[in-house]
Amino acid sequence: MPIFILNRHTRIFPPAELAREDGLLAVGGNLEPETLLTAYEQGIFPWYNRGEPILWWSPDPRLVLYPQELHVSRRLKRKLRQGRFRITVDQAFEEVMTACANVRLMKGQETWITEEMLQAYVTLHEMGWCRSVETWQDGQLVGGLYGIALGKVFFGESMFSLVSDASKVALKALCDRMVERGMKLIDCQVTTAHLVRMGAKEIPRQEFLALLRRYAVRKKLF
Repeated sequence: MPIFILNRHTRIFPPAELAREDGLLAVGGNLEPETLLTAYEQGIFPWYNRGEPILWWSPDPRLVLYPQELHVSRRLKRKLRQGRFRITVDQAFEEVMTACANVRLMKGQETWITEEMLQAYVTLHEMGWCRSVETWQDGQLVGGLYGIALGKVFFGESMFSLVSDASKVALKALCDRMVERGMKLIDCQVTTAHLVRMGAKEIPRQEFLALLRRYAVRKKLF
């Protein structure tokens, strides 16, 4: 399958079903708000490293988590009962994104959260589409996650922990909030053992796209 080359001004994507076997669909384009929202609505997301052109992906299968199916271990339940953490929403969005990047860099890994990506998602946050959940301990930001909320879908982008279970606490808070608001689906993008242990599952891309057509609308429920 060919890789599509996008004009830097375009907001039009080829069908996600045309992605290569590894999930790569297109190269180029831009990170303007309307471009990003259009991509997510169609099951496409940007993911590239510093120095590379913008790469657009739509993996098959897709890892998803239904909020009501989150698996919470006994240890995590015990920590939640002990009240070790304080949870907030949208109180430190840029700090959460920056921490997600820094934790990867500290581990010697590459990060797709470049300055260009940071500014693009901060703009979406200011518009009310990109949201964060923060975990605090003793007044310090120790974990969190961020993603795009479109209608009944939360498109998870990244999470981090500086202390044990801090990101899991944020994920639990996210799922609770989504259930309360009638939201249906978390897009986890690609499979990780960590998320599978917490209840995420792979579904075919076609099934995922059908869910987006039903649930991913330009409505702010989060």
